[in-house]
Amino acid sequence: MATANKVLVIGGGVGGLAVAIGLHQQGIDVEVVERDKDWKVYHVGIIVQANFVRALNVLGVGNAAVKAGYAYRGARFCDVAGNVLKELPGDTAVDGLPSDLGLTRPALHKVLTEKVLELGIPVRLGVTFEAIEDRGDGVDVAFTDGTRGSYDLVIGADGNYSAVRKTLWPDARPQYTGQGVWRYNVPRPAEVDWSDLYIGKPKGKAGYCPLTPETMYIFAVFEEPDNPRFAPETLAEEMRKRLEGYGGVLGEAAKHVTDPELVVYRPLEACIMPSPWYKGRVVLIGDAAHSATPHLGQGAAMAIEDAVVLSEELASREVGDALDAFMERRFERARLVGISSIRLGEWEMKPEIAGDPIALTDAIRQKLAEPV
Repeated sequence: MATANKVLVIGGGVGGLAVAIGLHQQGIDVEVVERDKDWKVYHVGIIVQANFVRALNVLGVGNAAVKAGYAYRGARFCDVAGNVLKELPGDTAVDGLPSDLGLTRPALHKVLTEKVLELGIPVRLGVTFEAIEDRGDGVDVAFTDGTRGSYDLVIGADGNYSAVRKTLWPDARPQYTGQGVWRYNVPRPAEVDWSDLYIGKPKGKAGYCPLTPETMYIFAVFEEPDNPRFAPETLAEEMRKRLEGYGGVLGEAAKHVTDPELVVYRPLEACIMPSPWYKGRVVLIGDAAHSATPHLGQGAAMAIEDAVVLSEELASREVGDALDAFMERRFERARLVGISSIRLGEWEMKPEIAGDPIALTDAIRQKLAEPV
């Protein structure tokens, strides 16, 4: 019988919803608080790989996620002109489900929220914690709506700018990596059935990923010195500048970047926590514990793997032992993804120190194909 009989999840994003589902599957009483009263996510794409699909399948939403996305043949590296340099073909992830697909964040959010609501997991919107007091054998939490609760464990799944992390580890803050990412959804040409990454342009890279039969998203990751802020009305123009010089499908797709309100720009800031990701009976998962850059397309996958593993360990161990086992299974894997993602960005900004990005990406894909 699990000793974590009552668990609070702070954060209703990918990791928070996934761990709520996983805990419910294990018979653990769980509730979620999410500070955004509208429970919304921004409309960009997610690159889904085999380990992501396997983890979703464990949570009972693998088929729903595949139906909500678009399965494609795998990943390719291309030169600036669009000539293919290397193919990394996909395969079957588990139970006949494809290993590679594109998915919009709203679509993934819908899949997870529908599962949470189907299971009857309590979710309070527009509410977060005000104070956390770990008393050793449990955690007392005061909420922003004036209520209080006591829990066997609190899980901070509140993202890269985690308030839980700031409360317990005030010196652990996301650091700017020197790059920013630009994203935009465009029509998908019928011939696009790979996710292509164009490399070779100084200071960055760009590419695209199919999302649905009708749409794909294009992205550009480039060095942005001094972490600039852009006027909203200039975002489409700024993104097109970074896509200048690319040929092939990407060059044509760049012409569709016209509406600045549809450009999603984010500076890349990372915070990779040392082990352990917990203090007492409060633990971090997902971006709250190990936010990285999107160079390997593994952010959401790592959060969902965290959720699956933590749920499994809490089902069969005392809380302290479960958290230790969780770290044993998760720390090196998540750290490998985080450090490798940041390294790829450093190579793009400093070609004089660059290694082989194709070889590194392929090696990580193969490593992540192994069981957690």
